[in-house]
Amino acid sequence: MLLNRTTIVSSRYHHYLCRRCPFNTERFVPRQVSLRFSSLGDNVECRNSGANCSRGRDSSPSGNSAIPLYVHEANLTSQEDRSFVPHHFGKKRKHGDGERLQHERNKFSDSLKGLPKVKPFDICLSGSRSGAKYTGSLNGKNRENWNEMGHIKVEGTKQRILRPGMVLLKQYITLSEQVKMVKNCRDLGLGPGGFYQPGFQGGGKLHLQMMCLGMDWDPQTKKYEDRRHFDGSEPPRIPHEFSLLVKRAIQDAHALVKKECSVSNVEDILPSMSPNICIVNFYTTSGKLGLHQDRDESSKSLSKGLPVVSLSVGDSAEFLYGDQRNVEEAERVVLESGDVLIFGGKSRHIFHGVPSIIRKSAPKALLEETGLCPGRLNLTFRQF
Repeated sequence: MLLNRTTIVSSRYHHYLCRRCPFNTERFVPRQVSLRFSSLGDNVECRNSGANCSRGRDSSPSGNSAIPLYVHEANLTSQEDRSFVPHHFGKKRKHGDGERLQHERNKFSDSLKGLPKVKPFDICLSGSRSGAKYTGSLNGKNRENWNEMGHIKVEGTKQRILRPGMVLLKQYITLSEQVKMVKNCRDLGLGPGGFYQPGFQGGGKLHLQMMCLGMDWDPQTKKYEDRRHFDGSEPPRIPHEFSLLVKRAIQDAHALVKKECSVSNVEDILPSMSPNICIVNFYTTSGKLGLHQDRDESSKSLSKGLPVVSLSVGDSAEFLYGDQRNVEEAERVVLESGDVLIFGGKSRHIFHGVPSIIRKSAPKALLEETGLCPGRLNLTFRQF
């Protein structure tokens, strides 16, 4: 049973309402409004109003029992009276945050039911040892080819600056780091958001397998999103050890630039960055990628020239780069397993591509420890 009763809103509760409104500068005074009280619950004495009434299930936020919930808006005599009554009075309760979040998840799950399931690509041969940890077991001959830092000694090569803002660190990633990298990429690649063969709007397919970390990049829309459009999967996070390796490589590149260019502020030539995006590509022995620019990151990132850091593992690749989309005029360099290529600053918008993979060029020790398929694993890190 509901009771209609005219009562005086307590000054304590009215003061609570006035305090909640930052634009209300009026002095609070008791106002007479018509309220409809619920008869549920025990009868309590509404001492501030001077009336006995039934208290509803919820009390006022201030703890004053004189104002129960369920105000009937039709009985508020003026717009001024309505202005100090909480907007949720007399209205249906909304779902709690937890219920609403679960409801949205259910809706999203329902929307994915009709989407095709994609079988992820395995970058390692079946029955491989990629699940095993690297033990550092190299034969004597191979051990002689590794220096005290764990990098392969390559005659006639060195860390070098290819052009302003573009640095090549030869054989920078140690064998143990490469093994762990393959294992991490394989584990992530076989899960949700793992490796798949991307395509274009016209129906053509890229000659590689791709997995995105941090954010998903869609080759069709040229945009980064939180989920893949074709199966709704979220991209895996970037492993912490990957981020540390990128940070270390940039620092060593800075040291090289400072030494070779004699500049006071290396950031002017090659800015630092903290990667929150990684595109992982696996090229089979027939894989390739045409000349293109990486220009889909945020305008702020692009204008600052924040670099792309590219890590190579497995078979070597021929890499082209230049200021124009012209294969004949492009510069060429071979990227081997363990190489790190960084391009930022004035070189951030270079055209670059991979015309071919050099077969059977991967380190034997790497293949023995991981079972990596013939081809090249390439990780490119960026900051959106």
